[in-house]
Amino acid sequence: MSDERKEPRRRMRPADIIVQALMTLIAAVVALPILEVVNLSLKTKRELYVGDPLALPLRLAWENYGIAFERLRLGTAFLNTLLYTTISVAVTAILASAAAWAIARNKGRLFRLSYLYFVLGILIPYQALFIPIYVMGYSLHLINTVFGIVFMYVAVGMSFCVFLMASFMTQVPLELEESARIDGCSVYRIFFSIVLPLLKPAIATLVILQAFGTWNDFLMASLFVSDTKLKTMTVFLRYLFSTTSQDYTTAMAAIVILFVPIMTLFAALQKYFIKGMTVGALKG
Repeated sequence: MSDERKEPRRRMRPADIIVQALMTLIAAVVALPILEVVNLSLKTKRELYVGDPLALPLRLAWENYGIAFERLRLGTAFLNTLLYTTISVAVTAILASAAAWAIARNKGRLFRLSYLYFVLGILIPYQALFIPIYVMGYSLHLINTVFGIVFMYVAVGMSFCVFLMASFMTQVPLELEESARIDGCSVYRIFFSIVLPLLKPAIATLVILQAFGTWNDFLMASLFVSDTKLKTMTVFLRYLFSTTSQDYTTAMAAIVILFVPIMTLFAALQKYFIKGMTVGALKG
């Protein structure tokens, strides 16, 4: 017989039960609208307008997704959205990490003022600065260019990203950097080989938050892009909800198409994202 004894199961306290019930309720409230969008995207027009909108479809109308691909011009719009999101998030992650590293490792007045400058940028939403942003973009010939839209996404995201990354810089031991410097490593080698690998949770958090914002953005894309070949999916999605359109099953299918890639990214980085969101609480 084994001498090992089974540990008694910990009984759930009333407070734990309440928390679990509350979290389940919140999850249901969040999930139900998403499931309803998927449900409507698989219905025919007749089922949507004649039958019960909340009922399950009599047959799965997969052709709605084919029509959505065609009307959203996803052959171009999807690639544009993916291009803007990928480049802007990658550039923002590198620049914000480098800026936060410099601010965290230097205690001079200039660096403290720089950090304050980025923090103040969080308090002003870029939607309130559309006119000066557009005037600047027009003057620099950034309208209707890939570089222009990517540059603006990087610019409006830097403030929050520097603030986010600076709070994680305490996780990087200064001794490692000093040892690498003694061994002859350059600043670039220290940053890319030592600092960035230790900031995976922070970078995953940054990537998810910035990718969500850029992928779903409508205002910036509609402001800086008027060329049809450069428009994003969210801009084309607007046409499916116009006053002249009654094809809401196709519009719901388009929303699902828009929703899947960003949720795939979140699922892939979820482990690092949760760790990044909780590391500050564990340190405190």
